Amino acid sequence: MRVSTAQFYFQNSQQLTNKQSSVNEQVNYLSSGKRVLTAKDDAVAYGTLAGYKNELANIDKYQRNITQAENRNSLQDISFANAEDLMQELKQVFIQANNGTLSDADLSSLADQATNTLSQLLDIANSKDETGGYIFAGYQTNIEPFALQADKSVNYLGDSGVRELQIAKNVSVATNQPGDVAFFNIPNEIGDFSTKYVTNLSGFSVNNATITDPSNYDPATNPPDYKFAFSLPNDLTVTDGNGTVVVPTTPYTAGQTIAFNGIEVQLSGNPLPGDEVDITPEQNISIFESIKNAINWMEVGTAPTDAVKHGVEYADTLAQLDQALNHMTTRRSDAGIRLQLIDSQESNHADAQLNLASGKSNIEDLDFSKAVATFEQSKVALQAAQQSFIQVKDLSLFNYI
Repeated sequence: MRVSTAQFYFQNSQQLTNKQSSVNEQVNYLSSGKRVLTAKDDAVAYGTLAGYKNELANIDKYQRNITQAENRNSLQDISFANAEDLMQELKQVFIQANNGTLSDADLSSLADQATNTLSQLLDIANSKDETGGYIFAGYQTNIEPFALQADKSVNYLGDSGVRELQIAKNVSVATNQPGDVAFFNIPNEIGDFSTKYVTNLSGFSVNNATITDPSNYDPATNPPDYKFAFSLPNDLTVTDGNGTVVVPTTPYTAGQTIAFNGIEVQLSGNPLPGDEVDITPEQNISIFESIKNAINWMEVGTAPTDAVKHGVEYADTLAQLDQALNHMTTRRSDAGIRLQLIDSQESNHADAQLNLASGKSNIEDLDFSKAVATFEQSKVALQAAQQSFIQVKDLSLFNYI
């Protein structure tokens, strides 16, 4: 069999190339510390590794969301904690204001303190996050959500949107509390209506005014406000906003429940003839309105036109301030619950990440002692092939003649 020079060189060149490729592969394994670099190394292991890498990438994505969600909810927690402190201080100021020894100047000074509290609370409600977005504006993060009016009332310009981030495959967490929920939707202390005492000679008050049967409550037919008027000897008449009598004149017994049009009202005290109170639908009272009412009460001074009515209004305002303080505590607790969820999920991810990394390592990590031995064998084989080629390529028949 004849072997041409060209064929000899081709075969030896191909052999050397294969040996060199083998050495290069071993170098890649050693430099990377991995035994599976491509699918040809181990097709089954390579597919499993793809799954591990995908899960680890998802965890990295969730961890970024967790960091953002934790920052936002921590900011809310701090905001509500500060609001709690302000409301506690305001409550103490308002209690101090109900001291008969104070002068008009003293009450004016306390009213100024309450006004400062209103301004500070407004700053908290208009807080921004690290991106410059308003945290209590719902989806309208580029609009300042709370605007103070000339009469010390506050308007809300945001919406009710709740933004969420996914922190696990089936777990999402809210990153904000909209301003209406946070500062406006504070349950009315007495139920579904607010009160306005037109005349209060006896010191009676409305304990509860609630819509108990919505199917019978028809504000279109009998529009509020509802007027409760007491006359001689101790009779009560209730009329609606049109002046239509909804509860005919009837003797009133202290403590009884007054029921009409799906509404139940309970009074405390013994109203006197001439006493009159209006109730207006208002299920929620904003924290700013409660503060405004407290300021207005203090600004009346030491000589109110109707001292008895003034005292009843004080009790109602203090009760609503308590309700507002409790609401701030509830909002802070809500942020705390979210932070607990975030911490728990972060811990779950850390455990999962450790397990996935361990499984990935078991499959792809290189056995260095074995790899070094294989590398040395490949290198020796390459060197032997090179030496053999050098010795053989110069031989011819003339060497044997």
